[in-house]
Amino acid sequence: MTQAAPSLRDRAGTFGLSTDEYDLLVSRMGREPNALEAAIVGAMWSEHCGYKNSRPLFRHFPTTGPQVLQGPGENAGVVDIGDGWGVAFKMESHNHPSAVEPVQGAATGVGGILRDIFAMGARPFAVLDSLRFGNPDSPRTRFLVNGVVEGIAHYGNAIGVPTVGGEVTFHPSYQENPLVNVMALGLLRHEDLAKGTMGEVGNTIVYVGSKTGRDGLGGAVFASADLSNASQADRPAVQVGDPFMEKLLLEATLEAIQAGVVAGVQDMGAAGLVSSTCEMAYRAGLGITMDLDLVPTREEGMVPMELCLSESQERMILVPVPGKEQALLDLLAKWELDVVTIGQVEAHTNYRLTWRGEVVCDLPVDLLNEAPKYTREGVESDEIRAKREQDLSAIPVPGDLGAVLSELLSHPTIASKRPIFERFDHQVMTNTVVVPGAADAAVMRVKGSDMGVAATSDCNPRFVYLDPYTGAAAAVAEAARNLACVGATPLAITDNLNFGNPHRPEVYYQLERAVHGIADACRALNTPVTGGNVSLYNQYTEGDERVAIHPTPTIGMVGVLPDITKRATMNLKGERQTLFLIGEHAGTIGASQYLETIHGLEAGQVPALDLAREQAVIDATLHLIRAGLTDTAHDCAEGGLAVALAEMAIAGGTGLNVKLSAPEAARPDAVLYGEAHGRVVVATQDAAGVAAALTTLGVPFTRLGTTGGTSVTIAIPDAHIHLSVNLATLTQAYEEPLREILG
Repeated sequence: MTQAAPSLRDRAGTFGLSTDEYDLLVSRMGREPNALEAAIVGAMWSEHCGYKNSRPLFRHFPTTGPQVLQGPGENAGVVDIGDGWGVAFKMESHNHPSAVEPVQGAATGVGGILRDIFAMGARPFAVLDSLRFGNPDSPRTRFLVNGVVEGIAHYGNAIGVPTVGGEVTFHPSYQENPLVNVMALGLLRHEDLAKGTMGEVGNTIVYVGSKTGRDGLGGAVFASADLSNASQADRPAVQVGDPFMEKLLLEATLEAIQAGVVAGVQDMGAAGLVSSTCEMAYRAGLGITMDLDLVPTREEGMVPMELCLSESQERMILVPVPGKEQALLDLLAKWELDVVTIGQVEAHTNYRLTWRGEVVCDLPVDLLNEAPKYTREGVESDEIRAKREQDLSAIPVPGDLGAVLSELLSHPTIASKRPIFERFDHQVMTNTVVVPGAADAAVMRVKGSDMGVAATSDCNPRFVYLDPYTGAAAAVAEAARNLACVGATPLAITDNLNFGNPHRPEVYYQLERAVHGIADACRALNTPVTGGNVSLYNQYTEGDERVAIHPTPTIGMVGVLPDITKRATMNLKGERQTLFLIGEHAGTIGASQYLETIHGLEAGQVPALDLAREQAVIDATLHLIRAGLTDTAHDCAEGGLAVALAEMAIAGGTGLNVKLSAPEAARPDAVLYGEAHGRVVVATQDAAGVAAALTTLGVPFTRLGTTGGTSVTIAIPDAHIHLSVNLATLTQAYEEPLREILG
């Protein structure tokens, strides 16, 4: 007897659908789909495109404010920075592709986020990357680090957009599932703001850019599943980038927008041609008909499923203004791009595709864009709760706290990232005023004005792991402090929510609590969410073991400097300056890098977060910089106060001498290395002026000591602690680890 071929329902998983979702699809269609339709729905209902597990949580985010020109729902968010200028910015992930093919995975991550920016009518002028890797001693980690750095450098340097900042974290949870989050910013005039819509019935749909190949096929579904030992077979789901083609596409798109000949612009990103065109139709409330025979191809024998779902790079959809179709085609012709009219906007509300004269897909546009939404029950892990509640009082204080400082500075998460960012061109376009490593945030000038734009990306995954709510809120607060430390007023955020499999109750708990933490912090600090990305299923399956990453809700934040000459960097600027701590001393070692590095524990309470205090510290820091009372400021983060002081000394090539008064009953290692929030260190020539200003502002502060000498010397007389380490020794500890990892 011949065995019957499996039905489409039996094969639902190959399309990225559960059987329940397949049944829902049939119910909503009123008929069985064909294989192409099932694959298209699977891609659009994937987590990567449909956000089915995360979208219900987004209602908690604040998304509006006087500074927001464009909130969530478009290719990128846009904020007003004054004088008719706007900044478009967004962050996205390329985690799974980078795990199996790090060079192209990272490179095309850069290319994809840049297209989101110039699709808004903005010229990209900065990239930041937030990277997470596993054990730094592992050959696999070193392979991934080198590949990802090469990919970012290759694409960014070639297209001519500077990589100006970011962060790198090393932790075993990322061993097989690295995170590659890329943030891009672009400048635009308000009148050039473009949107991804289709205008009106009768408008044509124009394909622009590279030819379509088979690379990237199934990428959206691939990015919405766990990694496994078989993931190397998913290399075809990793796209291949061509930055030189993207440069042509960038210039052509911006010229078309500024010429006023396009009604809508959309990048072909995840799920390729399908997602770009059906999202544009959905925003317009209209339907489309497209002829797949017209899609430019670079490989023979391509079939509809490949044409629809390929994620080949450097491709855009442009919809001309009615009556200006030929003007658009003439404009694009000089850029030597493939330019083909492949369809038109229809009054019906279906997504209709033809191939060889037959209709091969006919689905409601709403159905494609309205994935089922899941609100799950989150349950905190008993194991993590026990770690958070662990009693740390018996942890011994090391006898040599100076040696601890050197060891912390040499941890790859804290150590200098110069070996990475020196591979990136961060001065191309000549806008970069504060370069990578010089301060807590990057600063770019707005040519022709007095203004500057600052950007940073931040997240402490250990904090989020132990306490998702506080840890995620703290990431927003740290980003805002980092902007304040260069003299920028925080404006808004984009986020990249990197979590494990949401079907696991403990992972969904982390996601849900982190979203609430971000939302509350954004409200308190007046930094609305303008968009972002969700990357779930970041876990590795080996046999029966499931290893989820530490939850990592990366925060990208943008701010504005009204006067770019009034800015600060972290480096000490000579001797005989006075050091002040704005904020209060730490009183706990809980959740600290010190506790993990020196004592091998991820445990304890995450330091309490006071968002009102955070705002007060931000306001005080900005006041000192803008009043000309300081040009040196640095946030206290991983490694605490002692590490912050050492980083300032190393950056300036100048030692310091500090005397601390420990809080009552506080451990000396907590005072030195605890990671309390809401703290900034400043240096000044006008100690009296700074003290008077901080007193007037009502923010707590401590006079720490002075700059000078060739050592970092810190004393806590009450605890009989005195450490003094030669600056050259600390500098070597700080500068070498990443250079060794990168070979």
